[in-house]
Amino acid sequence: MDGWRIVHVLGLIWLGAGLGSTYPLVLRAWVLNDLRSRATLLAEAADNEIRVLVPGAMVTGITGFFWAVSGDYNFLRDGWLAALAGLYVFFYLVCLPLFGVGLRRARDVSLAAAGQDEETEEMREILADRVPLVFGALLVLGVPVLAWLAVFKPF
Repeated sequence: MDGWRIVHVLGLIWLGAGLGSTYPLVLRAWVLNDLRSRATLLAEAADNEIRVLVPGAMVTGITGFFWAVSGDYNFLRDGWLAALAGLYVFFYLVCLPLFGVGLRRARDVSLAAAGQDEETEEMREILADRVPLVFGALLVLGVPVLAWLAVFKPF
């Protein structure tokens, strides 16, 4: 069981690195008025999301599952584990894809607007939409909730 724990903690660090290298760039891009800087930040955030955040989320889920199985936890008997699994599915199979789609859409439109050196109507609509901000915030706020369930096993 200690082997899975170590691998799982490394996966959590990978996930944290992914969130830390993606979401702050999105926040910064949303408050800037410079089109080129905004496009650069969104492009880097989209790259980090695909290269670091998504693999970190997958590794965390896989290693957490195998750690639970090796520790003789039961998804039906241990309510905290069922809640943890349900929240993980929501955060990483609903919020993460919506965050990624919104981020890539914002990146593409901002790169096109930066190439024209003017903020387009489509760019204003996407910035008003705020999909990456909302779902990114849910992901960032979800990590402490998942950690609390795993550490304290409240029910």
